[in-house]
Amino acid sequence: MDALSLLLSAALLWVPVGTLTCYGDSGQPVDWFVVYKLPAHTGPGDAAQRGLRYKYLDEDSGGWRDGAGLISSSTGAVGRSLLPLYRNTTSQLAFLLYNDQPPRPSGSQDSSSRGHTKGVLLLDQEGGFWLIHSVPNFPPPASSAAYSWPPSARNYGQTLICVSFPLTQFLDISRQLTYTYPLVYDHRLEGDFAQKFPHLEEVVKGHHVRQGPWNSSVTLTSNKGHVFQSFAKFGNFGDDLYSGWLVEALGSDLQVQFWQRSSGILPSNCSGVQHVLDVTQTAFPGLAGPAFNATEDHSKWCVAPERPWACVGDMNRNKREEHRGGGTLCAQLPALWKAFQPLVKAWEPCGK
Repeated sequence: MDALSLLLSAALLWVPVGTLTCYGDSGQPVDWFVVYKLPAHTGPGDAAQRGLRYKYLDEDSGGWRDGAGLISSSTGAVGRSLLPLYRNTTSQLAFLLYNDQPPRPSGSQDSSSRGHTKGVLLLDQEGGFWLIHSVPNFPPPASSAAYSWPPSARNYGQTLICVSFPLTQFLDISRQLTYTYPLVYDHRLEGDFAQKFPHLEEVVKGHHVRQGPWNSSVTLTSNKGHVFQSFAKFGNFGDDLYSGWLVEALGSDLQVQFWQRSSGILPSNCSGVQHVLDVTQTAFPGLAGPAFNATEDHSKWCVAPERPWACVGDMNRNKREEHRGGGTLCAQLPALWKAFQPLVKAWEPCGK
């Protein structure tokens, strides 16, 4: 590789020092973004690229855009945002990586008793971001020293939402994790961080809430002042996140996309004033689509068809997950709702 190529590569991967935030596909800091990794069968291309294409959304993208490259690239939104995890070895950085399907499962860890929840907290002394996603075996632990996308996550659709928060908001975020009861497979929580965020210390040790109420909703404000609502439940809540709580809390019908190849799938629920409808097919706008069935989509999101609520999280609708921790992150942001509301092409009617 010549000197010019090396210089260009370095520029593409450059992350400003002291700027711990979500990064968009443009390579610039963003307040939030959503990435929708498309199922492998969608779109043209050779086998090497199949299952690695994605759609990208942020507040300034004007709706869904084709991803800047492949989801496996460290120059895209997800890879670039996670770069500090693999480069920074100082105590000025704290992180938690959690996943009920971790990259390197340990025989001593029973993930089935933990929350059905996946995400990343990455923060420094000024702030950081919360990445909530649906991707198994992701991301690689910090010791791998490199970002990569797991082969196990290529076939099906996946969603990831990243939101940049000031440091103070991680107090509430850390409390939410005591409800979702995540399986933490990698972390760094040294010095002041352990003192400032005692709940994170408890989460790392595998502790969780010990008394009811078994669910918690908190308002979080991003770096740019956008308001998000975090919903978290512990297993003792004993009900579906969506029909048992979220639909009433948001005061609207909800169309829910989730993994429908698990056992004990809950049917659409119209027993209350507001209805919860299982999405069966998703379609991106335009002639090129793409469109795909829920059985090809491992993503977890929901949208209110008539009012501007949209949520991205990590929980399915099935009987087993009524008794597991997990949650979702919701907002009434016009850009978010306008992007998700048209995606619902078909859903299961009640009483089917």
